[in-house]
Amino acid sequence: MGRTATFNSTELIASARDLFWQKGFSDVSVADVEAASGVGRSSIYHAFGSMRGLFDAAVDDYLTTIVAPRLTELNRDDVHPDAICSYLSDLRDAITAASAADAGTPSGCLILTASATPIGADDAVHGVIENYRAMLSDAIRRGIAARMPEASSSIVDHHTRLTVAAIIAAQCLARINPDEAARTLDAATSALDTSA
Repeated sequence: MGRTATFNSTELIASARDLFWQKGFSDVSVADVEAASGVGRSSIYHAFGSMRGLFDAAVDDYLTTIVAPRLTELNRDDVHPDAICSYLSDLRDAITAASAADAGTPSGCLILTASATPIGADDAVHGVIENYRAMLSDAIRRGIAARMPEASSSIVDHHTRLTVAAIIAAQCLARINPDEAARTLDAATSALDTSA
């Protein structure tokens, strides 16, 4: 009979998630995960099979604990007209807070970090990236439709594409120029205010 796990898998996944988010999949070693989590490599491999298995669990955790809660107000049955602006403001605040925190605090987006590395070409990871884009676009579209109830579907689609592009740009800029990332989100908010 195998040994019972003596570690908290939720904490291990969160530690690994933050490492993958900060460094990208290929730049995280088992030793990095051991150091961050305090869990030994044999336990990591026993629980997840491989670093790739741990990465997949970390991405699922990111989508569940980071992305989904941020989109909650945009995914309600009755979306408030200010929900899209609140989302953009909250994202701006998260980017600003991460830049002001210590160097170990991840910034940007784990999914976008993965998309810009070789693992992004993997079919399964590519599917996760596309699902993230679709989930984000759907939520943003709902927020814009609530903000602009009189707008045609094509106008809502147009603003959705522009807003999603601004979000993705801001998430990428967050690592290198958080002030510009914040200004990008401010511009996206202003564009919605001007058009509403």
